[in-house]
Parts: sequence; structure tokens; C-alpha cells
Amino acid sequence: MSHVYSLADANLPKQSIVTIGVFDGVHRGHQHLIKRLVDEAHSSGRLAVVLTFFPHPDVVIRGLTGRYYLNTPEQKADLLIGFGVDCVVTHPFNDTVRQVRAADFVDELLGQLKMSALWVGSDFAMGYKREGNVPFLREQGAQKGFSVHDVDLIEAQGGIISSSAIRQAVQFGEMEQAKEWLGRAYSVTGEVVHGEKRGRQIGYPTANTAVWDELVLPANGIYAGWATLGNERFMAMTNVGVRPTFDGKNITVEPYLLDFNRDIYGEQLEVSFEKRLRPEAKFDNLQDLIDQIGRDVEVGRAFLETLS
Repeated sequence: MSHVYSLADANLPKQSIVTIGVFDGVHRGHQHLIKRLVDEAHSSGRLAVVLTFFPHPDVVIRGLTGRYYLNTPEQKADLLIGFGVDCVVTHPFNDTVRQVRAADFVDELLGQLKMSALWVGSDFAMGYKREGNVPFLREQGAQKGFSVHDVDLIEAQGGIISSSAIRQAVQFGEMEQAKEWLGRAYSVTGEVVHGEKRGRQIGYPTANTAVWDELVLPANGIYAGWATLGNERFMAMTNVGVRPTFDGKNITVEPYLLDFNRDIYGEQLEVSFEKRLRPEAKFDNLQDLIDQIGRDVEVGRAFLETLS
């Protein structure tokens, strides 16, 4: 199982079944396609290959900035490989790539990935001006010797699951809805770095987690979830926000790990968000904040115990 950053680096030893897409979040709709592709590839002695892109085409085409991604390229590849994918290709997307004609891109897939079949969602299109839709690709397949299989999109709670809908749910703090669509709790990962250590001073030391600045964060507030450190998992109450009681300016992600007392500066911490307990608030005095954190921990612990 491998992750490479260019089509030219794939170097596959045998034929493959390929799917193409951004797959941001690797949500349940993506998983539906991936699982079927992996089963077909492995049962027929071929490799299961996912071709994805970074930056996100929306970022390049629409000039988007700020927090847009649901996972890093590495996290995405890890998730896909976890579903049995043999090779993930994260190909660079830029103005040159967006101008490539669909037929030419098909030739690249045949040459670089030994593609014998292409599996896509029913609304898929690729290449210059999205000319490479499913009917076009079927014609290409008939001419060039590969099959095309389109997979219907799946619905949940009355709508098609999409990365954009999940993005919006996370940004509004609707973590249970995001979990329903993702098939897992939304999470972020980052290095534990030194902060202002105010949590330690009030009896609730937090692990200030440096999250990639292009990753979507939940709405400011207090969340019940989990903090995963290597193979260990701990209950966590996480503050996302600017800490208005202390007149903070920058948004931080600061989980308080329950029943935990270790120095983990410099380590990678994954923080998941199961439920938003309340919005972020400014308190008139420090004792009111301490009392509220105590209530948050009590409520959050009781909620997480129902999940564990």
C-alpha cells in the first residue's frame, strides 16, 4: 500500500481499477464507491487505485482561501488505505492540469496506472471544461480498451452526502450531523505546542493543538469528544475559539484531556468532536469560568460514557 504525489511516481506492477475524485473527508458516499472498487479489484487480481488532487480544484479555480479542507492529503490517504486501497495518487492540481483535455488525461491514466477499468460516481466529469463525463468516458473505453463503471450516489436523511454539506455542518457546530455523513466523528490533528498556560493556572490544563490553517474547524464553542495520542484514547472537552474571558484574538483548539497528567509537548494529537456542549462565552470573572468548565466536564463525561 502506497501514497505518491504524482502520476509519474505510481510505478504499478500490474493492472488496476482506478477511481478519480477529490474525496475530501472520505465520507460515506466516497466509502460506498471505494469499498465496491476494492472488492472488485482484489477479487480479479488487480490493484485498487485512487487518484485525487491537491490543492482542491475549487481552491485553484475559484481562488478560495482560508479553512476549506476536511482533512490533510496525508490523512485522506491514510483513510483510503484503511479501506483497502493499494495506491493513492495525490496529483498536483494547477492551471496546467485544469487545461488538459479529457482524452489526453485518459491516455495518462492508461500509461501511468495500467488502468483496465475506471469507476466513478454517476455525476463524474473530468478534463477541460468537464468534457469527460460518463458517456464520453465510455466511448474512450470502447476505443482504448478499458471499461467504465458508474456508481450511484448514496443519500442520507433525504439528501445526497457531499463534502460541501459536511463542511457546512462542521462550521455550524453540528457535529452529530457531520458524524452521520462521515461515518465517524470529525477530527483534526496537530502538534501539541506551548500556549499561555492559563488552563493550567485554573486547574484545567489544555493541550494547545496546532491545526493546519487550511483545515475546517467547528464553530467556536465547547465540545465533547476524544483525544488520541498514539494508541491511547482519552475523553476530552475541547475549546475552539478565541477565549474571550482572556480577551484572546486568535482561534485555538485546546482539548482538556480527562484523567490525564503528562507532558506531551511536541507530540501529535488527534482531537475528535462528538457533540457541541455550548457556544463559547465571556465570563465576568475567573471563578464563573472555572465553575462552568466543571459543569462542562461533568456533562461531557456523562455523554461520552454513553458512546464508549
